[in-house]
Amino acid sequence: MPKPLIIVESPAKTKTLKNFLGGQFELAASMGHVRDLPQKEFGVDLDNDFAPTYVPLPDRKEHLARLQKAVKEADRVYIATDPDREGEAIAWHLEQALDLKDPLRIEFNEITKTAVENALAHPRTIDMRRVNAQQARRILDRLVGYKLSPYLWQSIGNRNLSAGRVQSVALRLIVEREREIRAFVPQEYWTVAADLTPDTKKNEFRAELRAKGDQKIELANEADATAVTNELREATYLVYKVSKAQRKKSPAPPFITSTLQQEASRKLGFSAKQTMRIAQELYEGIELGAQGSTGLITYMRTDSTRVADEAKRAAADLIRDRFGADYLPSGVRAAKKVKGAQDAHEAIRPTDPHRTPDSVSAYLTPQQLKLYELVWNRFIASQMADARYEVTTVDIKAGEYWLRATGSVMLFRGFTAVYSEGTDNGAEEQQAPLPELKKDQILTLLDLIPEQHFTQPPPRYSEATLVKALEQHGIGRPSTYAQILSVIVERKYVTVTKRVFAPTELGEQVCDALVKAFPSTFDVRFTAHMEEDLDKIAENGANWVEVVREFYDPMKDQLEDALGIKGRTCPACGRPMVVKRNWRGEFLACTGYPECKQTAPIGPPPEETDEVCEKCGKAMVIRVGRRGRFLACTGYPECTNSKPLPGEAQRPEPKPTDEVCPECGKPMVIRTGRSGEFLACTGYPKCKKTLPMPGEEPKVRESDKICPVCGEPMVIRKGRTGEFYACSGYPKCKKTLPMEGETGVPCVVCGQGQMLQRRSKRGRTFYGCSRYPECDNTTWDPPTGEKCPVCGGSLVEKTLKSGTTIRCSRKGCSYVREPAGVGI
Repeated sequence: MPKPLIIVESPAKTKTLKNFLGGQFELAASMGHVRDLPQKEFGVDLDNDFAPTYVPLPDRKEHLARLQKAVKEADRVYIATDPDREGEAIAWHLEQALDLKDPLRIEFNEITKTAVENALAHPRTIDMRRVNAQQARRILDRLVGYKLSPYLWQSIGNRNLSAGRVQSVALRLIVEREREIRAFVPQEYWTVAADLTPDTKKNEFRAELRAKGDQKIELANEADATAVTNELREATYLVYKVSKAQRKKSPAPPFITSTLQQEASRKLGFSAKQTMRIAQELYEGIELGAQGSTGLITYMRTDSTRVADEAKRAAADLIRDRFGADYLPSGVRAAKKVKGAQDAHEAIRPTDPHRTPDSVSAYLTPQQLKLYELVWNRFIASQMADARYEVTTVDIKAGEYWLRATGSVMLFRGFTAVYSEGTDNGAEEQQAPLPELKKDQILTLLDLIPEQHFTQPPPRYSEATLVKALEQHGIGRPSTYAQILSVIVERKYVTVTKRVFAPTELGEQVCDALVKAFPSTFDVRFTAHMEEDLDKIAENGANWVEVVREFYDPMKDQLEDALGIKGRTCPACGRPMVVKRNWRGEFLACTGYPECKQTAPIGPPPEETDEVCEKCGKAMVIRVGRRGRFLACTGYPECTNSKPLPGEAQRPEPKPTDEVCPECGKPMVIRTGRSGEFLACTGYPKCKKTLPMPGEEPKVRESDKICPVCGEPMVIRKGRTGEFYACSGYPKCKKTLPMEGETGVPCVVCGQGQMLQRRSKRGRTFYGCSRYPECDNTTWDPPTGEKCPVCGGSLVEKTLKSGTTIRCSRKGCSYVREPAGVGI
């Protein structure tokens, strides 16, 4: 008998749902996105209201076929993707790709029986407002990536660069902060403190000098500090005033995405990406012995501090049992609305507060346990009573000078019994208690401490402070912070040293090029405004096409100005020139075609300089070529003089050698190519003979392979990406084969072949089944020869800075465990 089908995103979720749905439903995983804009095409129709073209992801075609079969066998289809815009977009793409008729959309903030049953009882249709908001974001990012990245290639001379709508703004924050630090001039200043006691040294305390008369004291140098210190040594110290007050400190609210990433960075040293990966595992479900797969925390992409009443009651019961009724707050704690928050989901909290970290520690990896403990402690503390302190402030008179001492005593621990929030500088404020002091009491001076200081520049951004800055500026949203940070590091625009960001030279070049040419597109306030407009699409159904157009039109004008397209006329006939495109990319062509066939490349206009050509006397400009920027004469093509740009890395000049070319007898020189140094004939271009450096392995070696095309022996050659087999009959036969290394590991997908170590066209090592193309099982990481217990994929050994784990190679499968022999 047909059963209803529930489609979720990951196999881990299906495992957790099976725990309490029993055999009532069939469960399937979409493995994340199933469709997207094409990888090698623009995919956005600029002349038709930015209409996108979506295609199935190449590695999802077979999976889509399996889903299609499951859909046909089901009597009803529920789509239970994540409860955010990304999840809503995946639900819509599933509806389109599987040709579903009115699928039932359900969402739950936590994977518990109560939450899922409630969701099934209240299904809805797909929310196209959320879908359009995500679609607009995707198209905006595609517009920036496809339109502005080529400008970077041309202006900097590096085709490996790419621009990102939000990532480039984050890079701008880092670059501008770095330049603030460089421009900062430290100013000297001094402070003076006095160690005092009312009776014995046992009751010693410290007071800080604050004023002279009614003027705040400022000591600019050592001479000022010495003069004041000399006067203070002769003074009598008198307690002028003692003030005592009780103060309360309230707990921080439960985590939202940004605060979780910040606190995990401060306290655990986790990156934002690492934090979100582990949180995803805790949300989707962990095997808890006899309890089966259980979701431990609520959804981790949220900007709301709101908590369900049921969770509050459960937390109150636990607090009462463990700490006593005094540790419960006197009233109900109201959630504080975060500025600009969508408030779609609850805060991040444990799904069951009674499931303590100790009770599940045996089932979690060390990293999972640390993060779960952080979430659990923060949530429980947020539901506890305030901490109470008695703060004592003592004003002390010493002649004309005034000093102040402050101390505090904790009266009631409150929430601090469980958790205290971290700080960005790693230091928590703590004030020692003061001895009992009375008005008009005479104090004994024990010591005076003059201390030199210098004003400090603003600190570099850490992951915690950069996420905080992005949130405060309104840049990005909870689901994007981790990606923003990881992308700018992966592109080598910034480095991370001692957990703080510093821009690379390349990062500064990229930032300068983008901000100079596109000042509004990469403006912090404009980017925040675009985020607000995306929110309006999701919340109020604003027109997504108009939002995209508001962004694209000024960017297009700035791009045309930067590339010198606007107003360009044909140098041959004077007619206007327009942008055309062929297989090589975009170029300018005369509108008088075919009578006039004049074309011109698109690129930023050459940069003017004060340099003069030593051959013809004309001005020289900075142009960009395949090898980067260089100086070129404006008299080209009559004058072809060019030279390296001072201060920029250039290819070294050829070095003479004693070697003689074996083909023409001319001397050979050492040149430097993309693969390093080599010997080249000075008779080039008539003689193109090259040799490897003496002592180096030759680029061509014999092998025992036979060419499958012509039957000639194959040789081993060395190219940019490493070694490969090539037919010795070249150039008549151009057959090549990749190098293959046996691993001895069987292919667990087909069960017949073995995994071979191979190289991709770009030189990256990967592992593939020897039965390819019959079996297309491939992995980037070394396979273990084990089958994934969740989805049946191939398990691999993944090594990161944080350690080695065994995980599934299939995208979207979250199975992970420690290697054998590693304790939990």
